[in-house]
Amino acid sequence: MAKSSADDEELRRACEAALESTKQKIVMSIRVAKSRGIWAKTGKLGRSHTAKPRVIAISTKAKGQRTKAFLHVLKYSTGGVLEPAKLYKLKHLSKVEVVTNDPSGCTFMLGFDNLRSQSVAPPQWTMRNVDDRNRVLLCILNICKDVLGRLPKVVGIDVVEMALWAKENTPTFTKQHTNLQDGPVSAAVEEREMKVTVERELVSQAEEEDMEALLGTYVMGIGEAEAFSERLKREVQALEAANVHAILENEPLIDEVLQGLEAATSCVEDMDEWLGIFNLKLRHMREDIESIESRNNKLEMQSVNNKALIEELDKLLERLRIPSEYAASLTGGSFDEARMLQNIEACEWLTNALRGLEAPNLDPSYANMRAVKEKRAELDKLKTMFVRRASEFLRNYFTSLVDFMISDKSYFSQRGQLKRPDHADLRYKCRTYARLLQHLKSLDKNCLGSLRKAYCTSLNLLLRQEAREFANELRASTKASRNPTVWLEGSVGSNQNVNSADTSTVSDAYAKMLTIFIPLLVDESSFFAHFMCFEVPALVPPGGLANGNKSAHDEDDANYDDLGIMDIDENDNKTGKNTGELEALNESLHDLLDGIQEDFYAVVDWAYKIDPLRCISMHGITERYISGQKADAAGFVRILLDDLESRISMQFSRFVDEACHQIERNERNVRQLGVLSYIPRFATLATRMEQYIQGQSRDLVDQAYAKFVTTMFLTLDKIAKADPKYEDIMLLENYAAFQNSLYDLANMVPTLAKFYHEASESYEQACTRHINVIIFYQFERLFQFVRRIEDLMYTIPPEEIPFQLGLSKMDLRKVVKSSLSGVDKSISAMYKRLQKNLTSEELLPSLWDKCKKEFLDKYESFAQLVAKIYPSENVPSVSEMRDLLASM
Repeated sequence: MAKSSADDEELRRACEAALESTKQKIVMSIRVAKSRGIWAKTGKLGRSHTAKPRVIAISTKAKGQRTKAFLHVLKYSTGGVLEPAKLYKLKHLSKVEVVTNDPSGCTFMLGFDNLRSQSVAPPQWTMRNVDDRNRVLLCILNICKDVLGRLPKVVGIDVVEMALWAKENTPTFTKQHTNLQDGPVSAAVEEREMKVTVERELVSQAEEEDMEALLGTYVMGIGEAEAFSERLKREVQALEAANVHAILENEPLIDEVLQGLEAATSCVEDMDEWLGIFNLKLRHMREDIESIESRNNKLEMQSVNNKALIEELDKLLERLRIPSEYAASLTGGSFDEARMLQNIEACEWLTNALRGLEAPNLDPSYANMRAVKEKRAELDKLKTMFVRRASEFLRNYFTSLVDFMISDKSYFSQRGQLKRPDHADLRYKCRTYARLLQHLKSLDKNCLGSLRKAYCTSLNLLLRQEAREFANELRASTKASRNPTVWLEGSVGSNQNVNSADTSTVSDAYAKMLTIFIPLLVDESSFFAHFMCFEVPALVPPGGLANGNKSAHDEDDANYDDLGIMDIDENDNKTGKNTGELEALNESLHDLLDGIQEDFYAVVDWAYKIDPLRCISMHGITERYISGQKADAAGFVRILLDDLESRISMQFSRFVDEACHQIERNERNVRQLGVLSYIPRFATLATRMEQYIQGQSRDLVDQAYAKFVTTMFLTLDKIAKADPKYEDIMLLENYAAFQNSLYDLANMVPTLAKFYHEASESYEQACTRHINVIIFYQFERLFQFVRRIEDLMYTIPPEEIPFQLGLSKMDLRKVVKSSLSGVDKSISAMYKRLQKNLTSEELLPSLWDKCKKEFLDKYESFAQLVAKIYPSENVPSVSEMRDLLASM
């Protein structure tokens, strides 16, 4: 028999290494092949999956007084190393089934009762031979019996056969190999002892002896079949004779028994006749009792129904009754403040009464009753009358309340005194009728349209007058010198200090206007939305601020709380946004606040006339308020702020356009030299603009910078091209002045830094062109000679150039003599020419350095050409020319 993989020491060590982290003791490890099968369908077991090599390792782990048993499935990784693939606990093992359609008998399946899906085909395990199969199964069964105290269900194999195989294949081992020199042998003995424990007997010794005795008897009988047959025949004949003898002896007893049975049968027949008579009488009595009970039940049911009907009718009558005090309030009561509590109670009763006559509060069977229909018509009439009376009263009340406030001049700003609008008293008086409005909404939603219109019309007059008086007094009380709008005009002297007056009070006045009225308008919008029962979210959360800043009216916070009322109908308290309600609210807010924007526009236009640059700070203030407006119901306030921002941007764009026109007018002047006047003035203007930037005004100012500088550079190019002789001088002087005046600002403002670099590039290009003109003017013949040589080098070899017409060695000597004989005087003339046309003396040193460097580079290339083409000719060296230039 081939050696089993269960005896493979190397395999055992590989399994121990793979399961080292679990601290479990390996009992057995053996190689198997894994495939898929189906429970209870072994006849159709076809292998639907290719068999995969696996290793089964059975392990135990002691935990206190208990021992746990596990079955590990290990697979080979890409490197041939074993790694854990599956873990089963043997305590869940419920079934062991040997596959019957495998002729070799080496395939079995294990069933576990804790698998999530029992419909999934369990894996099949195929061994190399039957001995390996028996080793694994015996090991599993022994561990289940010893550790768990139970055996799983075994299908497809005889347990007795297994026990006999175990007895035949259980080797005996001695434990005498414990010599000190045999260290490795002791480990092997211990491992073999573990195998012996796996293959212990499944049947006790006594049971085995009884089975052998029974089998021995059966075998002996089979060997003496004829004698055994004769013996059975004789015993059967003897038993029949004994039975006949016993029957003959007991005949008198049988006769007595038969007579007793006949007497008992006669009694039973008499008893059956009497029972039939009694049963008939009882059936008639039962029918009579059922009839009486049926009539009695009907009478009881009728009594209960009549009582319930009377109770329901009493409740209906009570529901239909109109209390006299409520009827009086609804039809002709006063709406004075002292009577509002009675009016509210009457409204609540009327609302509940109307709902009580509607489904599902009213039983459908009552809906068609004449009394119910008449009462509903009466309640509708009461509702219509009350809604008409209340609506007419509230419309007149809103008008009279606002007219009273308008007639009292103490509510408005006066000469020498700015007064903050105070609507605390107005809102207090309106709150008295807040619950009345809610009841009117629940009774008739259509009536709110006219009430909202009347409230908006009345309050709009008050708000517009308050804004007009406040804006007029704000402009009158603000002291600020009006600055001229001419910043970049060519006619103004370049050294004149323009726009130096402090106009901060102008933007402060605008901020004060917003600080006073924007929170007021938001609060009015919020109060109106709640007071007029719009189903919209809260405009400003409790404790929130309308503009993102500390509110200026903290002392009046109590006046800006909610209405102190609660919704009558819980179903109306919706958390989602109602688009239709929001549209209606925004239309009403437009009626409420329309026209007030004109007073804000007047303040903006007034500030622009005093100092156009204040548009920058006003733009930043407006942006801050816009970022604070997040509530949907304050939509008109956001529109107002957006319009203000657009107005400010338009006025500032107007200033920018006028300044650009001032720049362009420089082009029409007579021939200009030196730095143009708008270059230094733009630096002063940019410095002032940077001082006014607040918040989001950066984009506005950057756009203005872009337009200014683009216009300045285009105008400069046009002015320079008007006189080509001095074009480069004009460009380099003005670009240098632009860089010098904006150096500090360019380090802080990215937009100006971009134009600073653009000016720097243009300056370098103008310098290069101007220097080349001066150099060629003084050394034209020399560098013309060089240019001719360079042009010919593209077409002919260098050694043939000295033989060309006008490029001989003699021609070279003449050019060198005429150009370099008095080179120091020529360089001095070049310096004087550079100095003559330059109006900005501070640029002369840097330009002269550039000029010397450019000339030296050109002369160096000339010297290299001479050395290459005319090697025998001598010209002044580059070092001599460098020393000469350094001494100049």
